[in-house]
Amino acid sequence: MPKPCPDPVPCARCPLRGLPAFAPTSEAEQVFIEQFRHGMVRAEAGGEVLREHAASDSLYTVFSGWAFRFKTLSDGRRQILNFLLPGDFIGLQEQFADGAPHGVEALTEVTLCRFPKDRLWSLYREFPSLGYDITWLSAREENMTDETLLSVGRRSASERIAMLLIHLFRRAERVGLRDDRGVVFPVSQQHVADALGLSLVHTNKTLRKLHKLGLHEIADGRLRLLNPRALQRLADYAERPMRAIPLL
Repeated sequence: MPKPCPDPVPCARCPLRGLPAFAPTSEAEQVFIEQFRHGMVRAEAGGEVLREHAASDSLYTVFSGWAFRFKTLSDGRRQILNFLLPGDFIGLQEQFADGAPHGVEALTEVTLCRFPKDRLWSLYREFPSLGYDITWLSAREENMTDETLLSVGRRSASERIAMLLIHLFRRAERVGLRDDRGVVFPVSQQHVADALGLSLVHTNKTLRKLHKLGLHEIADGRLRLLNPRALQRLADYAERPMRAIPLL
């Protein structure tokens, strides 16, 4: 499970808040969030953030790094539900189940802001605007899961992978993970296979086919979209304006 960080970053100096991806918060909201927060924690790559079916007393916001939500079957087969990047909120689904209905694993070393779950009602009472933000974040996550369901249920292997590459590229770019070499991309072929309901062999062949067509390049932990318009056409991806994301 995540371990405490010795030197948590104060909310007022949070580098994420300066990114245009995130909605501004008032000074009063920042003060409340700092009081609501119970420090920061860190998990190593491959470590558990939430254990599947186990109870947790915490909610989290990803501060840095990548993680993913997943569910497993009794024989060990795994379905990745979605990938988690800086700013994403974790753990609310347990409010509706006896224990976490899914697990969360760190894809890279990940740092998280921790919030005690038993103080959630005080947030709704004292700052309804922040309560709405949590509702908005939950609806956004549901929308991303819907898109994954559409891919797994109706898109071909090439269309699924094209959609995932575009989706993760845009999300990583938006939270400041892009430079002239592309975006940070720690996702392995096994993760792609588990997210899209494909075999590892089929995933490998499809990625190589798209690469040979000159659509993308994955190298040295970076993703570049070489022909984003062609990828969008292949995925039947409709680019829409992206609203500013609430940040707790």
